[in-house]
Amino acid sequence: MTGRRPIRSTLPGGLGGRSPATRTGALAAGALVACASLAVGCGVVPGATGDSGADPITVMTWAPQDTGATNKPGMPALAQAYARWVNAEGGLGGRKLDVLTCNDHNDSVAAAKCARRAVKEHAVAVLGSYSQYADSFFPVLEGARIPYIGGYGLTNAEFTSPLSYPVNGGQPALLAGLGSALAGTCGPVSLVRPDTIAGDQLPALLDSGLVSGGHERAHDQRAAEDATAYDDQSARALAREGTGGGEPGCVVPVLGDRTGTFMDSFRRAREDHPGVRTATVLGSVDQTTVNASGGASGPYEGAYVTGWYPSVGDPAWDGMKKLIKEQAFGDNDVDAADAGVQTTWIAYTVFKEVVESLGDGEVSADTVRRALDDGLEVGTGGLTPDLRWTFADKLASVGFPRLVNADVTLQVVREGHLVSARRGAVDTTRTLQNADVA
Repeated sequence: MTGRRPIRSTLPGGLGGRSPATRTGALAAGALVACASLAVGCGVVPGATGDSGADPITVMTWAPQDTGATNKPGMPALAQAYARWVNAEGGLGGRKLDVLTCNDHNDSVAAAKCARRAVKEHAVAVLGSYSQYADSFFPVLEGARIPYIGGYGLTNAEFTSPLSYPVNGGQPALLAGLGSALAGTCGPVSLVRPDTIAGDQLPALLDSGLVSGGHERAHDQRAAEDATAYDDQSARALAREGTGGGEPGCVVPVLGDRTGTFMDSFRRAREDHPGVRTATVLGSVDQTTVNASGGASGPYEGAYVTGWYPSVGDPAWDGMKKLIKEQAFGDNDVDAADAGVQTTWIAYTVFKEVVESLGDGEVSADTVRRALDDGLEVGTGGLTPDLRWTFADKLASVGFPRLVNADVTLQVVREGHLVSARRGAVDTTRTLQNADVA
């Protein structure tokens, strides 16, 4: 920031068919996040300054770490590496970048504390972060008019808040695209998802894709997001295998870090159901997960996986890989194939362009927000379509006014490797117009 505190104010198979627009409801649950010292997950990354006469620019990145559910330590770790990299190059426009990090602990109280710390430390933006507790942190950010750029896309609030600038289509696009891909290839579909407020929105999103392809809705199967085994859930999902009378069924676990735990149970239970396939979304499965589960001989072989971005082997990721090699070499938290790490990289890429657009002017929460609201179009080097946030986009009428990038990529696990199942990305806009998440 430059000296002033922000002014406060109160998948394969077609993606088809338009249907009448439906409204969406808020997805996230309330949240507050705990921040401690850098040693326990929160801190400031110092670095060489550019122009010593310019005030530093302060931003924050948060994500859950060291919890019994989903953890995303690579996101704050990548943010810290980005600060070291950009400061070594003279900063952003000659100004040092200070990155605050915070651990939201998958807890609503901790998430709100992270947001309050961002306000207290005069952060001009929250970048590339992960939290399912939007109802807790967004009111804090909105009260201080701090923009939230590049959230992971877990909650509906990330696609409705005027202070949110998402870089991907979040869970809505991933599940709609996956449903479209499975509609023509699967018999009965079972969705195994967390028994949480965020998880409650997932069935309608998957169903929007299935129904658009002429398939029946998925069976909704809830599960604890921090379970140590999923034997019962696996058995129940497989019990529906014989109900379709045609194609083998498909089981879709979307349990974040616990997807691997589910698949350990599922591998044993499916021995009498060799035809049943699996499918999921990036964030629940990546190449590391596939490798750890046995590669080509593991339970993911043949599974479809939807993602937001090109595969990690695409040259568009070369800049991020160079950063990781130079500034995060040896840090096992920073995996170039992790969707959270990738989202954080894109969020910081967007922020860099915003700062550059301001020239020698003030960099504050207000100026960053105004630049984005005034129609600044941001390129991400081919990782996403050019991004521009308005309230007049195609999905505004169905309750996603901030969802400006509905593209998904479809991958498949083939011979133990995640590879593209089709060329290019698929736009899920029309499919999402069928989603009934009211």
